[in-house]
Amino acid sequence: MKPAVNKVVLAYSGGLDTAVIAKWLQQTYDCEVVTFTADIGQGEEVASARSKAEALGIKEIYIEDLREAFVRDYVYPMFRSNAIYEGEYLLGTSIARPLIAKRMVEIANETGADAISHGATGKGNDQVRFELGAYALKPGVRVIAPWREWDLNSRDKLMAYCEAHKIPVEMKRGKKSPYSMDANLLHISYEGGLLEDPWNEPDEEMWRWSVSPEAAPDSAQYIELDYRHGDIVGIDNRSMSPADVLTTLNEIGGKHGIGRLDVVENRYVGMKSRGCYETPGGTIMLRAHRAIESLTLDREVAHLKDEFMPRYASLVYNGYWWSPERKMLQTAIDESQQSVNGKVRLKLYKGNVTVVGRQSEDSLFDESIATFDEDDGAYNQQDAEGFIKLNALRMRIAASKGRRFE
Repeated sequence: MKPAVNKVVLAYSGGLDTAVIAKWLQQTYDCEVVTFTADIGQGEEVASARSKAEALGIKEIYIEDLREAFVRDYVYPMFRSNAIYEGEYLLGTSIARPLIAKRMVEIANETGADAISHGATGKGNDQVRFELGAYALKPGVRVIAPWREWDLNSRDKLMAYCEAHKIPVEMKRGKKSPYSMDANLLHISYEGGLLEDPWNEPDEEMWRWSVSPEAAPDSAQYIELDYRHGDIVGIDNRSMSPADVLTTLNEIGGKHGIGRLDVVENRYVGMKSRGCYETPGGTIMLRAHRAIESLTLDREVAHLKDEFMPRYASLVYNGYWWSPERKMLQTAIDESQQSVNGKVRLKLYKGNVTVVGRQSEDSLFDESIATFDEDDGAYNQQDAEGFIKLNALRMRIAASKGRRFE
């Protein structure tokens, strides 16, 4: 017999899976269900979530526009670190989960719910991310993961359950996408279908946000990004909120075929997974952020940040956003960004993002020292001789003792 549950907060998209979960929770646990739908830029399904929840008899329905909070409090802090997972992935799905987990816990506290539930499968990373976040923020919370409990493990079984329990199913006209997709303001991801064979090239029709580089405009576009403390605060001298910045960069980048990615990644649960991603705005943001840092960060600070980055990226990917170690790294990273102010000029052309200019009042670039012309004594080139000999000392000693490293 399952332990009693009084009320459960369900992360609810309004799609087939979460509609079935809502009814299954009511039936299996004889509990009240509270639905929570977060608008983080995923698109059209948010609008109909309320009517679909009402049709299931749900009384407490939360639908919230969290786009600004998502970019300001999660995407921007992550991009201050220049985080990339396994050298390629910009963590678009990963970074959305801690916000959803946090709000689910808050709603549970507000409504007196003693459990939360999600629709993540038992094979993926999202179950880990949701649940690690929930336990970190509400240690005693009960987590119900239906995909680890029920036997409705196919679309046919889900449809049969809907028919048996009179759950309305919206039948979309036109060709159904063969891919499992997840979208927010940072990216859209694609998995499944023909992508399950890593040798197959994605169909051009799969991509939703960007044109192919071949079909992009034949003329380059220049844009300028304004930075304050490591965050973009304006585009082309126009101040913008974080969500508006990312929305605008997605539109511009998509037009120029920027941000497509095809990777095989290592999931935290142990398997390899092939996925495709569109992250046009994020691709531009990463290139520009490294450019403004190159001008404003001390060398050793920049290099230490780069050492932090793979660990930071793994923490985000694996679901440890709310961990003390991520917070510690974030504090150090944020401190490094106090001088990361200025402007970056970019050239966008057929899938490429090229940095063509950067300037800052906090620049550490000293033209009087870096010049190839006479530098008026700002740098004594003869000092280099002792510098080189001191750094070669250990290798000279080893060589004199007969050690060779050829």
